[in-house]
Amino acid sequence: MSTGLRRSLANLACRTLQATLPPSLQSWGWAIRYETAGISDDTTALLFALNSLCGLFPRVIAAQVFHPVAALLGGAAMRSPRALGILCATGAVLLGLVYMAAAGAPTRYLWVNAAALVIGLTMLAVLGRAVTAERCSAEAAIIAMAGALLATALLGADVEGAVRWVYIGGLSVQPSLVLLPMMLALFARTRSTPATVGIIAAALAMALQPDRSMAAMLALYLATLAAIRRDPYVLTALAASVIGFALTLVRADRLPAVPYVDQILYSSFDVHAVAGLAVLSGSALLLVPAIAGWRRDPDNRATYSAFGAIWLVVILAAALGNYPTPVVGYGGSAIIGYALSLLALPKRAGARAGGAAWARDPADGTASDRHLLIALA
Repeated sequence: MSTGLRRSLANLACRTLQATLPPSLQSWGWAIRYETAGISDDTTALLFALNSLCGLFPRVIAAQVFHPVAALLGGAAMRSPRALGILCATGAVLLGLVYMAAAGAPTRYLWVNAAALVIGLTMLAVLGRAVTAERCSAEAAIIAMAGALLATALLGADVEGAVRWVYIGGLSVQPSLVLLPMMLALFARTRSTPATVGIIAAALAMALQPDRSMAAMLALYLATLAAIRRDPYVLTALAASVIGFALTLVRADRLPAVPYVDQILYSSFDVHAVAGLAVLSGSALLLVPAIAGWRRDPDNRATYSAFGAIWLVVILAAALGNYPTPVVGYGGSAIIGYALSLLALPKRAGARAGGAAWARDPADGTASDRHLLIALA
Protein backbone atom coordinates (compact mmCIF):
# COMPACT_ATOMS: atom_id res chain seq x y z
CA MET A 1 0.00 0.00 0.00
CA SER A 2 1.53 3.35 -1.01
CA THR A 3 2.23 6.11 1.45
CA GLY A 4 -0.26 8.45 -0.20
CA LEU A 5 -3.01 5.85 -0.11
CA ARG A 6 -2.49 5.23 3.62
CA ARG A 7 -2.80 8.92 4.37
CA SER A 8 -5.88 9.19 2.14
CA LEU A 9 -7.55 6.26 3.94
CA ALA A 10 -6.71 7.79 7.32
CA ASN A 11 -8.32 11.07 6.25
CA LEU A 12 -11.35 9.20 4.86
CA ALA A 13 -11.81 7.35 8.18
CA CYS A 14 -11.70 10.67 10.04
CA ARG A 15 -14.21 12.32 7.72
CA THR A 16 -16.52 9.30 7.90
CA LEU A 17 -16.45 9.34 11.68
CA GLN A 18 -17.07 13.07 11.85
CA ALA A 19 -19.95 12.86 9.38
CA THR A 20 -21.76 10.15 11.36
CA LEU A 21 -21.17 11.29 14.94
CA PRO A 22 -24.14 12.96 16.67
CA PRO A 23 -23.75 16.67 17.58
CA SER A 24 -22.90 15.84 21.19
CA LEU A 25 -19.80 13.90 20.05
CA GLN A 26 -18.61 16.18 17.25
CA SER A 27 -15.78 17.49 19.45
CA TRP A 28 -14.41 13.93 19.54
CA GLY A 29 -14.45 13.81 15.76
CA TRP A 30 -12.47 17.05 15.44
CA ALA A 31 -9.97 15.93 18.08
CA ILE A 32 -9.34 12.63 16.28
CA ARG A 33 -8.99 14.42 12.95
CA TYR A 34 -6.41 16.88 14.33
CA GLU A 35 -4.54 14.09 16.14
CA THR A 36 -4.36 12.02 12.96
CA ALA A 37 -3.09 14.99 10.95
CA GLY A 38 -0.34 15.55 13.54
CA ILE A 39 1.03 11.99 13.20
CA SER A 40 3.88 12.07 10.71
CA ASP A 41 4.03 8.34 9.98
CA ASP A 42 1.24 7.44 7.54
CA THR A 43 0.88 3.85 8.76
CA THR A 44 0.61 4.96 12.38
CA ALA A 45 -1.88 7.66 11.38
CA LEU A 46 -4.04 5.13 9.51
CA LEU A 47 -4.02 2.68 12.42
CA PHE A 48 -4.94 5.45 14.87
CA ALA A 49 -7.81 6.66 12.68
CA LEU A 50 -9.18 3.13 12.18
CA ASN A 51 -8.89 2.37 15.88
CA SER A 52 -10.77 5.57 16.72
CA LEU A 53 -13.45 4.72 14.16
CA CYS A 54 -13.95 1.25 15.62
CA GLY A 55 -14.00 2.60 19.17
CA LEU A 56 -16.67 5.24 18.53
CA PHE A 57 -18.74 3.42 15.93
CA PRO A 58 -20.96 1.67 18.53
CA ARG A 59 -22.00 5.13 19.74
CA VAL A 60 -22.73 6.14 16.18
CA ILE A 61 -24.97 3.09 15.74
CA ALA A 62 -26.73 3.80 19.05
CA ALA A 63 -27.34 7.41 18.04
CA GLN A 64 -28.72 6.46 14.62
CA VAL A 65 -30.93 3.64 15.90
CA PHE A 66 -32.12 4.61 19.38
CA HIS A 67 -32.64 8.35 18.98
CA PRO A 68 -35.38 7.93 16.34
CA VAL A 69 -36.98 5.26 18.53
CA ALA A 70 -36.87 7.61 21.52
CA ALA A 71 -38.43 10.36 19.42
CA LEU A 72 -41.15 7.97 18.26
CA LEU A 73 -41.91 6.92 21.84
CA GLY A 74 -41.92 10.52 22.93
CA GLY A 75 -44.46 11.34 20.22
CA ALA A 76 -46.58 8.38 21.27
CA ALA A 77 -46.49 9.65 24.85
CA MET A 78 -47.72 13.06 23.68
CA ARG A 79 -50.56 11.59 21.65
CA SER A 80 -51.52 8.40 23.46
CA PRO A 81 -50.00 7.37 26.80
CA ARG A 82 -51.91 4.10 26.70
CA ALA A 83 -50.47 3.28 23.27
CA LEU A 84 -47.01 3.96 24.68
CA GLY A 85 -47.79 1.54 27.50
CA ILE A 86 -48.77 -1.13 24.97
CA LEU A 87 -45.48 -0.62 23.13
CA CYS A 88 -43.53 -0.89 26.38
CA ALA A 89 -45.41 -4.01 27.46
CA THR A 90 -44.70 -5.66 24.11
CA GLY A 91 -41.03 -4.67 24.24
CA ALA A 92 -40.64 -5.95 27.81
CA VAL A 93 -42.21 -9.31 26.94
CA LEU A 94 -39.95 -9.68 23.90
CA LEU A 95 -36.87 -8.89 25.99
CA GLY A 96 -38.04 -11.44 28.53
CA LEU A 97 -38.26 -14.02 25.76
CA VAL A 98 -34.68 -13.19 24.79
CA TYR A 99 -33.58 -13.85 28.38
CA MET A 100 -35.50 -17.11 28.72
CA ALA A 101 -34.26 -18.41 25.37
CA ALA A 102 -30.67 -17.63 26.34
CA ALA A 103 -31.16 -19.20 29.77
CA GLY A 104 -32.48 -22.44 28.28
CA ALA A 105 -36.02 -22.15 29.63
CA PRO A 106 -38.55 -24.71 28.34
CA THR A 107 -40.14 -23.63 25.08
CA ARG A 108 -43.54 -23.83 26.76
CA TYR A 109 -42.54 -20.91 29.03
CA LEU A 110 -41.93 -18.69 26.02
CA TRP A 111 -45.30 -19.59 24.53
CA VAL A 112 -47.08 -18.93 27.85
CA ASN A 113 -45.62 -15.42 28.10
CA ALA A 114 -46.39 -14.62 24.47
CA ALA A 115 -49.96 -15.87 24.86
CA ALA A 116 -50.39 -13.87 28.07
CA LEU A 117 -49.44 -10.70 26.18
CA VAL A 118 -52.08 -11.39 23.54
CA ILE A 119 -54.69 -12.15 26.21
CA GLY A 120 -53.78 -9.07 28.25
CA LEU A 121 -53.95 -6.67 25.30
CA THR A 122 -57.24 -8.21 24.15
CA MET A 123 -58.72 -7.77 27.62
CA LEU A 124 -57.43 -4.18 27.68
CA ALA A 125 -59.24 -3.42 24.42
CA VAL A 126 -62.48 -5.06 25.54
CA LEU A 127 -62.52 -3.67 29.08
CA GLY A 128 -61.51 -0.22 27.89
CA ARG A 129 -64.73 0.01 25.91
CA ALA A 130 -66.83 -1.74 28.56
CA VAL A 131 -65.68 0.48 31.42
CA THR A 132 -66.25 3.59 29.33
CA ALA A 133 -69.77 2.47 28.59
CA GLU A 134 -70.66 1.35 32.14
CA ARG A 135 -68.74 3.54 34.55
CA CYS A 136 -71.23 2.97 37.36
CA SER A 137 -70.19 -0.71 37.43
CA ALA A 138 -66.71 0.14 38.76
CA GLU A 139 -67.76 -0.33 42.39
CA ALA A 140 -69.21 -3.76 41.65
CA ALA A 141 -66.03 -4.69 39.76
CA ILE A 142 -63.83 -3.69 42.71
CA ILE A 143 -65.97 -5.70 45.14
CA ALA A 144 -65.94 -8.74 42.83
CA MET A 145 -62.16 -8.63 42.39
CA ALA A 146 -61.64 -8.22 46.13
CA GLY A 147 -63.81 -11.29 46.66
CA ALA A 148 -61.65 -13.24 44.21
CA LEU A 149 -58.50 -12.23 46.11
CA LEU A 150 -60.03 -13.29 49.44
CA ALA A 151 -61.15 -16.59 47.91
CA THR A 152 -57.59 -17.16 46.72
CA ALA A 153 -56.23 -16.52 50.22
CA LEU A 154 -58.70 -18.97 51.75
CA LEU A 155 -59.00 -21.65 49.06
CA GLY A 156 -55.96 -21.29 46.80
CA ALA A 157 -52.93 -23.54 46.43
CA ASP A 158 -50.70 -23.62 49.51
CA VAL A 159 -46.95 -23.52 48.84
CA GLU A 160 -44.72 -23.35 51.94
CA GLY A 161 -47.44 -21.51 53.85
CA ALA A 162 -48.15 -18.98 51.08
CA VAL A 163 -51.55 -19.15 49.39
CA ARG A 164 -51.29 -16.87 46.37
CA TRP A 165 -52.12 -19.09 43.40
CA VAL A 166 -54.95 -20.91 41.70
CA TYR A 167 -54.52 -23.56 39.02
CA ILE A 168 -56.33 -23.11 35.72
CA GLY A 169 -55.86 -25.75 33.08
CA GLY A 170 -52.64 -26.95 34.64
CA LEU A 171 -51.16 -23.43 34.82
CA SER A 172 -50.65 -21.57 38.08
CA VAL A 173 -52.11 -18.06 38.11
CA GLN A 174 -51.45 -15.40 40.74
CA PRO A 175 -54.74 -13.43 40.87
CA SER A 176 -53.24 -10.53 42.82
CA LEU A 177 -50.87 -9.69 39.96
CA VAL A 178 -53.78 -9.75 37.52
CA LEU A 179 -56.51 -8.04 39.55
CA LEU A 180 -54.89 -5.67 42.03
CA PRO A 181 -53.44 -3.18 39.48
CA MET A 182 -56.84 -2.90 37.80
CA MET A 183 -58.59 -2.49 41.16
CA LEU A 184 -56.32 0.41 42.03
CA ALA A 185 -56.85 2.04 38.64
CA LEU A 186 -60.61 1.90 39.20
CA PHE A 187 -60.37 3.11 42.80
CA ALA A 188 -58.56 6.27 41.74
CA ARG A 189 -61.69 7.25 39.83
CA THR A 190 -64.41 5.67 41.96
CA ARG A 191 -63.68 6.63 45.54
CA SER A 192 -66.79 5.66 47.49
CA THR A 193 -67.77 3.55 50.46
CA PRO A 194 -68.27 0.30 48.47
CA ALA A 195 -65.01 0.83 46.58
CA THR A 196 -63.17 1.51 49.84
CA VAL A 197 -64.59 -1.66 51.38
CA GLY A 198 -63.27 -3.55 48.35
CA ILE A 199 -59.77 -2.12 48.80
CA ILE A 200 -59.80 -2.96 52.52
CA ALA A 201 -60.82 -6.53 51.62
CA ALA A 202 -57.91 -6.67 49.16
CA ALA A 203 -55.51 -5.51 51.90
CA LEU A 204 -56.84 -8.28 54.15
CA ALA A 205 -56.35 -10.81 51.35
CA MET A 206 -52.71 -9.73 50.88
CA ALA A 207 -52.12 -10.14 54.62
CA LEU A 208 -53.71 -13.60 54.67
CA GLN A 209 -51.84 -14.95 51.64
CA PRO A 210 -49.31 -13.39 52.74
CA ASP A 211 -47.82 -11.38 49.86
CA ARG A 212 -45.43 -8.60 50.87
CA SER A 213 -44.85 -7.49 47.30
CA MET A 214 -48.53 -6.89 46.51
CA ALA A 215 -49.22 -5.48 49.97
CA ALA A 216 -46.41 -2.97 49.46
CA MET A 217 -47.80 -2.10 46.02
CA LEU A 218 -51.19 -1.43 47.56
CA ALA A 219 -49.77 0.72 50.37
CA LEU A 220 -47.49 2.83 48.18
CA TYR A 221 -50.17 3.41 45.56
CA LEU A 222 -52.62 4.62 48.19
CA ALA A 223 -49.92 6.75 49.82
CA THR A 224 -49.33 8.42 46.44
CA LEU A 225 -53.06 8.95 46.07
CA ALA A 226 -53.30 10.38 49.60
CA ALA A 227 -50.48 12.82 48.94
CA ILE A 228 -52.55 14.28 46.12
CA ARG A 229 -55.90 14.41 47.83
CA ARG A 230 -56.61 13.39 51.40
CA ASP A 231 -60.24 12.38 51.28
CA PRO A 232 -61.65 9.99 53.91
CA TYR A 233 -61.95 7.10 51.45
CA VAL A 234 -58.28 7.17 50.47
CA LEU A 235 -57.06 7.67 54.05
CA THR A 236 -59.18 4.79 55.32
CA ALA A 237 -57.95 2.48 52.56
CA LEU A 238 -54.37 3.62 53.18
CA ALA A 239 -54.59 2.81 56.89
CA ALA A 240 -55.91 -0.68 56.08
CA SER A 241 -53.16 -1.26 53.50
CA VAL A 242 -50.41 -0.21 55.92
CA ILE A 243 -51.75 -2.59 58.55
CA GLY A 244 -51.95 -5.37 55.97
CA PHE A 245 -48.38 -4.75 54.85
CA ALA A 246 -47.19 -4.78 58.47
CA LEU A 247 -48.87 -8.16 58.98
CA THR A 248 -47.04 -9.60 55.96
CA LEU A 249 -43.76 -8.51 57.54
CA VAL A 250 -44.60 -10.33 60.78
CA ARG A 251 -45.41 -13.61 59.05
CA ALA A 252 -42.55 -15.73 57.75
CA ASP A 253 -42.02 -16.02 54.00
CA ARG A 254 -40.16 -19.28 53.30
CA LEU A 255 -40.73 -19.56 49.56
CA PRO A 256 -37.57 -20.53 47.64
CA ALA A 257 -36.57 -18.83 44.41
CA VAL A 258 -38.14 -20.36 41.30
CA PRO A 259 -35.99 -20.59 38.14
CA TYR A 260 -36.85 -18.06 35.41
CA VAL A 261 -39.27 -16.34 37.82
CA ASP A 262 -37.51 -15.06 40.95
CA GLN A 263 -34.17 -13.29 41.42
CA ILE A 264 -33.53 -13.09 37.69
CA LEU A 265 -32.50 -9.43 37.90
CA TYR A 266 -29.22 -10.84 39.20
CA SER A 267 -29.02 -14.40 37.91
CA SER A 268 -29.61 -13.35 34.30
CA PHE A 269 -26.08 -11.94 34.14
CA ASP A 270 -24.75 -15.39 35.02
CA VAL A 271 -26.35 -16.64 31.81
CA HIS A 272 -24.89 -13.93 29.55
CA ALA A 273 -24.41 -10.17 29.60
CA VAL A 274 -27.00 -9.82 26.82
CA ALA A 275 -29.55 -11.78 28.87
CA GLY A 276 -28.88 -9.57 31.88
CA LEU A 277 -29.25 -6.39 29.86
CA ALA A 278 -32.49 -7.74 28.36
CA VAL A 279 -33.96 -8.27 31.83
CA LEU A 280 -32.87 -4.84 33.11
CA SER A 281 -34.04 -3.08 29.96
CA GLY A 282 -37.39 -4.87 30.00
CA SER A 283 -37.93 -3.93 33.65
CA ALA A 284 -37.07 -0.31 32.92
CA LEU A 285 -39.58 -0.27 30.04
CA LEU A 286 -42.40 -0.90 32.52
CA LEU A 287 -41.75 2.53 34.05
CA VAL A 288 -41.42 4.45 30.77
CA PRO A 289 -45.16 5.35 30.48
CA ALA A 290 -45.08 6.91 33.95
CA ILE A 291 -41.84 8.82 33.33
CA ALA A 292 -42.77 10.01 29.83
CA GLY A 293 -46.28 10.96 30.93
CA TRP A 294 -44.99 12.90 33.94
CA ARG A 295 -42.67 14.94 31.71
CA ARG A 296 -44.98 15.47 28.73
CA ASP A 297 -48.51 15.50 30.17
CA PRO A 298 -48.51 17.74 33.28
CA ASP A 299 -52.32 17.77 33.53
CA ASN A 300 -52.34 14.07 34.42
CA ARG A 301 -49.26 13.77 36.61
CA ALA A 302 -51.27 12.31 39.48
CA THR A 303 -52.20 9.32 37.35
CA TYR A 304 -48.65 8.75 36.11
CA SER A 305 -47.26 8.97 39.65
CA ALA A 306 -49.65 6.31 40.89
CA PHE A 307 -49.04 4.07 37.88
CA GLY A 308 -45.28 4.31 38.32
CA ALA A 309 -45.57 3.59 42.04
CA ILE A 310 -47.35 0.29 41.35
CA TRP A 311 -44.71 -1.18 39.09
CA LEU A 312 -41.70 0.32 40.82
CA VAL A 313 -42.68 -1.53 44.00
CA VAL A 314 -43.14 -4.83 42.15
CA ILE A 315 -39.73 -4.48 40.49
CA LEU A 316 -38.04 -3.58 43.78
CA ALA A 317 -39.72 -6.51 45.51
CA ALA A 318 -38.38 -8.83 42.81
CA ALA A 319 -34.91 -7.39 43.39
CA LEU A 320 -35.05 -7.75 47.17
CA GLY A 321 -36.83 -11.07 47.69
CA ASN A 322 -38.17 -14.22 46.08
CA TYR A 323 -41.01 -12.51 44.26
CA PRO A 324 -41.87 -12.78 40.54
CA THR A 325 -39.92 -10.47 38.27
CA PRO A 326 -42.78 -8.82 36.38
CA VAL A 327 -43.27 -9.29 32.63
CA VAL A 328 -39.65 -10.19 31.78
CA GLY A 329 -39.71 -13.34 33.94
CA TYR A 330 -41.80 -16.45 33.34
CA GLY A 331 -45.41 -16.03 34.35
CA GLY A 332 -48.44 -14.72 32.53
CA SER A 333 -50.11 -13.16 35.58
CA ALA A 334 -47.88 -10.07 35.69
CA ILE A 335 -48.11 -9.62 31.92
CA ILE A 336 -51.91 -9.61 31.98
CA GLY A 337 -51.86 -7.43 35.11
CA TYR A 338 -49.60 -4.86 33.46
CA ALA A 339 -51.80 -4.75 30.38
CA LEU A 340 -54.91 -4.22 32.51
CA SER A 341 -53.19 -1.54 34.60
CA LEU A 342 -52.87 0.51 31.41
CA LEU A 343 -56.56 1.30 31.94
CA ALA A 344 -55.23 3.83 34.45
CA LEU A 345 -53.63 5.82 31.63
CA PRO A 346 -55.65 8.13 29.38
CA LYS A 347 -55.99 7.19 25.73
CA ARG A 348 -55.00 10.73 24.81
CA ALA A 349 -52.56 12.96 26.65
CA GLY A 350 -54.32 15.80 28.42
CA ALA A 351 -57.72 14.15 28.01
CA ARG A 352 -59.99 14.87 30.94
CA ALA A 353 -63.34 15.07 29.23
CA GLY A 354 -65.73 12.65 30.86
CA GLY A 355 -63.65 12.28 33.99
CA ALA A 356 -65.79 14.75 35.89
CA ALA A 357 -68.88 12.83 34.84
CA TRP A 358 -67.59 9.90 36.85
CA ALA A 359 -67.29 11.96 40.01
CA ARG A 360 -70.15 11.99 42.47
CA ASP A 361 -70.37 15.75 42.29
CA PRO A 362 -68.02 17.50 39.86
CA ALA A 363 -68.58 20.81 41.58
CA ASP A 364 -66.98 19.46 44.74
CA GLY A 365 -63.77 18.39 43.02
CA THR A 366 -60.54 20.28 43.36
CA ALA A 367 -58.01 20.65 40.57
CA SER A 368 -56.14 17.63 41.98
CA ASP A 369 -59.32 15.59 41.93
CA ARG A 370 -59.91 16.40 38.31
CA HIS A 371 -56.36 15.31 37.53
CA LEU A 372 -57.22 11.93 39.02
CA LEU A 373 -60.60 11.66 37.34
CA ILE A 374 -59.18 11.09 33.87
CA ALA A 375 -61.48 9.52 31.34
CA LEU A 376 -60.83 5.95 30.38
CA ALA A 377 -62.18 6.79 26.97
